[in-house]
Amino acid sequence: MTGEQAVALATAYFDSGEFKRVLARRVAIRSESQQKGSREALARYLDEEIAPAMRAMGFTLRGLDNPQADAPPFLLATRIEDPALPTVLCYGHGDVVFGDDENWREGLSPWQLTEEGDRWYGRGSADNKGQHSVNIAALEQIFIARGNRLNFNCKFLFEMGEEISSPGLAQLCREQRALLSADIFLASDGPRADAHQPTLFLGSRGAVNVRLSIDARERDYHSGNWGGLLSNPGVQLANALASLVSPHGQLLVSALKPPAIGADVRAILSEIDLYESEDGPHIDVQWGEPGLTPVERLYGWNTFEVLSLIAGNPAQPMNAIPGSATAVCQLRFVVGTDWENIAHHLRTHLDAQGFQQVDVGVLRGSPATRLNPKDPLVSWALNVMRNASGKKPVLLPNLGGSLPNDVFAHILDLPTLWVPHSYPACGQHAVDEHMLKSIAREGLQIMTRLFWELGEQGDALIEQHRRFRQQTGGAA
Repeated sequence: MTGEQAVALATAYFDSGEFKRVLARRVAIRSESQQKGSREALARYLDEEIAPAMRAMGFTLRGLDNPQADAPPFLLATRIEDPALPTVLCYGHGDVVFGDDENWREGLSPWQLTEEGDRWYGRGSADNKGQHSVNIAALEQIFIARGNRLNFNCKFLFEMGEEISSPGLAQLCREQRALLSADIFLASDGPRADAHQPTLFLGSRGAVNVRLSIDARERDYHSGNWGGLLSNPGVQLANALASLVSPHGQLLVSALKPPAIGADVRAILSEIDLYESEDGPHIDVQWGEPGLTPVERLYGWNTFEVLSLIAGNPAQPMNAIPGSATAVCQLRFVVGTDWENIAHHLRTHLDAQGFQQVDVGVLRGSPATRLNPKDPLVSWALNVMRNASGKKPVLLPNLGGSLPNDVFAHILDLPTLWVPHSYPACGQHAVDEHMLKSIAREGLQIMTRLFWELGEQGDALIEQHRRFRQQTGGAA
């Protein structure tokens, strides 16, 4: 059998309706990791949906307790056909955000896969049940096409806590490096650049959240009796924030800006167009760092966002000067940013601007990652994707959002390739989440061809990657 025939087999499987039936079962499981009392549903997703599918392909299953107490479990499925063959590590998460049942459009439920035109509505259809279901189905088609063989080794790690910031994932990967060792990482999450263009991204921007607060006094005081005599923390914090970000969204803290966008990355980004969809917001083209294109701002630069800002009681305002004010902010950043010293940089900047009363607290953060775009694995994946889809794929040096890619790129030291099967207006983390049927079908064709070619060329590909890494002196 050829790669084209394997893709035809996968296409026939999809068109039979079987993929939709499988996805409908998985969407129906209320695996909300953010919901208290969800442990049974999280375990049921692994036991009833993932385990049987992987076991049918001869994978050995191993449940992995979360190193963090009371955090959701992991499942590792492993198939070693020959230790001499290359090994791919895949990843998916079966947990979802809150269903938010009552706010979905009439006729839709987060726990029932509903088809309307090209859309499959349901919680997790895009993030991430639909995406890892595509990849499992691609492995199944390869297994059938090659007569119960993949022709490469495969490890598939499933987690059930990604939507609560992947507790325990980094520690698990540090403690189980040998168990999770591989030659290449290939997974799917996040959106394509747009619905019509197959996309490959090589990492993700990092994110770090901080809390800025002013505690001026223990209680609020009447604004008529004390106005003009007491400092207002709301006013002070608003001005402090204005010193961090300009009225047009430009980051003003020089120490938190990234290095200049390199020529190689700028060339890659110059080939990307941002398309606005009917469901997405209108892009504010004048927002952000001046002198950069919107694409460069999204994928090649840093942004500082105010996520929440509270002073007093917004739900029931009183005629009182608030005693405190607080804001939770987030820095999204690319590789090369000194994000780990964000508290020091903010403290220095705020002090210089006269805002010594603002307290700075770091809440959580994750690093930025980016595989070298010149790595031979990148050109290989792009060529396979082009052949499978008949379209020129988009290459993103990194996703605009964040993923736990640092555990795979840094802790496990793997070259990371992400092929998303969603699009920006999918409703991810919102009501009416949906997967496009056309993307799922094309994604299955692409992943089947990628896995097929990995079985054909794996040894040579991994050797090329290792030579490139030695020559450049870089990490995976």
